[in-house]
Amino acid sequence: MRVRFTPQAERQYLDALWYLRTKNPAGATTVQRRAEAVIDLLGDHPDAGHAIPEFPELPHRELPVPPYRFFHRVVDGTVWIVAVWHARRRPEPPKAASRGR
Repeated sequence: MRVRFTPQAERQYLDALWYLRTKNPAGATTVQRRAEAVIDLLGDHPDAGHAIPEFPELPHRELPVPPYRFFHRVVDGTVWIVAVWHARRRPEPPKAASRGR
């Protein structure tokens, strides 16, 4: 299955990597490798992960990419990563993914 980032999630992910690279380049590489592994996992197992504890009523799921949390949802045969949040932050409800919006 295809895995894509919504524009907001892509911005969050790239901002996180940029920040990490300024503080800890090796840590940024580690997070990027973890993220790539999660993306590969979602391509094969789109329902991987668990409900978001803060929002159990939503159809989204999450997978950890320490120290981040990747929130995702399947829409029309595509796994959309809809948000990337640092694990220490309380997340806002993820926006629904509908063809990347």
